[in-house]
Amino acid sequence: MSEQPVAFDLVTVRRFARAVRDFMTSEVRWRACGLFALLIAFALTLNGLNVVNSYVGRDFITAISHRDRTGFIRQAVRYVGVFAGSTAVAVLYRFTEERLGLFWRVWLTRRMVRRYLADRTYLHLKESATIENPDQRIADDVRAFTSTTLSFTLMFMNGALAVLSFSGVLWTISPLLFGVAISYAALGTLVTIYLGRTLIGLNYRQSDREATFRSDLIHVRENAESVALLGREGRLTARLLRRIEDFAYNFRRIISVNRNLGFFTTGYNYLIQIIPMMIVAPQFIRGEVEFGVVTQSAMAFAQLLGAFSLIVNQFQSISSFAAVIARLSALVGAVEKEPPSSRMAITVVPTDRHIAYKELTLFSSEDGSELVKNLSVDIPRGTKVLVIGSNEAARTALFHATAGIWPAGVGTLIRPPLDAIFFLPQRPYLPPGTLRDVLLRTGQEQVITDGQITRALHNAGLDSVLARAGGLNSEHDWSTMLSLGEQQLLAFTRLTLARPSFAMLDRVNSSLNATQLRQALRTLDENSITYITLAEDVESVELYDAVLEIDADGAWSWKRTGLA
Repeated sequence: MSEQPVAFDLVTVRRFARAVRDFMTSEVRWRACGLFALLIAFALTLNGLNVVNSYVGRDFITAISHRDRTGFIRQAVRYVGVFAGSTAVAVLYRFTEERLGLFWRVWLTRRMVRRYLADRTYLHLKESATIENPDQRIADDVRAFTSTTLSFTLMFMNGALAVLSFSGVLWTISPLLFGVAISYAALGTLVTIYLGRTLIGLNYRQSDREATFRSDLIHVRENAESVALLGREGRLTARLLRRIEDFAYNFRRIISVNRNLGFFTTGYNYLIQIIPMMIVAPQFIRGEVEFGVVTQSAMAFAQLLGAFSLIVNQFQSISSFAAVIARLSALVGAVEKEPPSSRMAITVVPTDRHIAYKELTLFSSEDGSELVKNLSVDIPRGTKVLVIGSNEAARTALFHATAGIWPAGVGTLIRPPLDAIFFLPQRPYLPPGTLRDVLLRTGQEQVITDGQITRALHNAGLDSVLARAGGLNSEHDWSTMLSLGEQQLLAFTRLTLARPSFAMLDRVNSSLNATQLRQALRTLDENSITYITLAEDVESVELYDAVLEIDADGAWSWKRTGLA
């Protein structure tokens, strides 16, 4: 796998800022702003309670040092009261943070899914291969982005509040200690960034390598039968072992950087405990302050330094978050681009009456050779056409070009809108869901009755499929439950129920016998669906009005059958 540079640059930062702005100005902005305002209120309350806690703790320790029983009991009650209040606010704060994080994640995921599936963006990303594992980025990176953005935002906000709250406390105890806190935090931040600067790139690559490994495992599960029949276990095992070594090697590098970073940050945090004691303890020894001030200085120092040391303490999380932003930024940039034009110069002219090709030339996407040369034929509605020829690539190109997904070609294509043409590939696609979901197009749920569905299944000879499925509302893995022939007949049933003007059928004879194919085509004819069938050889020619033959060199011929 090639090393992909991490584009964590100004463009990425702008997209990050825009993602936050889009959410806060979206149609759900009032609820989002309300939850965020509630978080700010909880944060202010918590910081206020922390300041009160530092003074109560000071007086509590002082009462102990003076052996003041009455003062000890009074301060202990106050201590418990502050702890109870802090607990309630902290729990509500965390609850509100998680609700806002989930709300943001759902909103952003829905938006990304819509963009990913709109205008066949998913297909363009696959063809261009510019974005690895977009599914993982939408599922995992969006989750990490929303939760971590919110977490860091609140963390920095709390840090700012802690600075405002405890700077005065620490300054009144010792201006020297206040200066030491700022200098120590600045030095720690610079050293941490220097030691951990490579983590962003390593975390970026780790996410991709983990996703690639998971993708290969999914491939084994989805093609288990084919793997077993072809005996490909050895090759797949070797491939998966390479994937394991890829992510393990990268993770070992992450561990090494974390080790070096850990030596510094652990020592850095240990010193936080002793530095205030070393500065304030002499004041207590000289009798200048009470003993409670020593513990108060330690708490105030830790709070202030924790606020100034967010980068030191959170650098590993920040580096992972930076990689998430870069990966999600790359995906957003890709889905917002216009679809690549490549050599596609086919002019599409909409019509409801026919499908026609005028001087259409299609090129190979691999070597640029001509697959179809200057094709000019007119297929009026009602004219059933058989497309044959020894060049499978040419037939595939014509099938895909009619659907608008062939990347290279010139000429004119005249056809109805895509929702009026049904494309049936050689291997049928049965979407996940219930049998009703498989058979009905979106929007037909309230139009097609259960009786119509049942009759269509009966006419296709699929009563046994309905019985095995347990009705129309049961979900199954259709690719494993049904034979390839049953899947194809189910796809034909979906086509019949959809009632489009035209249907393009690609090598459907490979999974249906002659009788099944003849019956399926006659059903289409009875439902006034004009079909164009692509096949290798001439068969059942009596079911067609014309034959289009494409030769190996891209030349073509058109002739009427005179049989139908």
